[in-house]
Amino acid sequence: MFDIEEFIIAVFLTIEARLKGLLTLYPPRCRGFAPRLSDSEVLTLEIVGECLGHHRDSDLWRYFHTHWHAWFPGLKDRTTFIRQAANLWQYKQLLHQQLLQDMEAWQSDLYRVDGFPMPVCGFKRAPQAKTFAGLASYGSSATKLGTFYGFRGHLLINAQGLVLGLAVTAADVDERDVVGGIGRWRKGTVAWGQRLYSQSTHD
Repeated sequence: MFDIEEFIIAVFLTIEARLKGLLTLYPPRCRGFAPRLSDSEVLTLEIVGECLGHHRDSDLWRYFHTHWHAWFPGLKDRTTFIRQAANLWQYKQLLHQQLLQDMEAWQSDLYRVDGFPMPVCGFKRAPQAKTFAGLASYGSSATKLGTFYGFRGHLLINAQGLVLGLAVTAADVDERDVVGGIGRWRKGTVAWGQRLYSQSTHD
């Protein structure tokens, strides 16, 4: 079992080794000064912070700036950190796929896909909502939320619980239209979950 210091080091070394090759193939920035905080450090803070329960960007930044600034002296401005983290979204996806491949996550014979509501505002405010206009829609949820306005997330995991993919759609999109596009399916695998996900094997 790692303590927190060992965990931070292990995550950083893993990210640093894998990200170096990706950054060589796909340089993230063509001009300007290099950031004070390396991209590997940013991803390390995000991963460790998420594992520690700091799900909001502001909480994550505050925690590391307060308790681990000696380890990450380049962690200065919160806005700069959040912007740098957001700009690395493609590398996060590439790293995720590398790790899944190494763990043979797609060799499972059983997968589960399930949806969850992502409301953008309260139901009563929906008719006046301008945020995400033309993208969000009304949908229904089996939870106490009931009818809501916003989006729907669709999460795919394998039998071991590894997250394989995530799709976000408007709330009224039929889940059966989403399943095939979330992951790289093998012939003979089965996706199961909510009733609307009653889809058979994929080639």
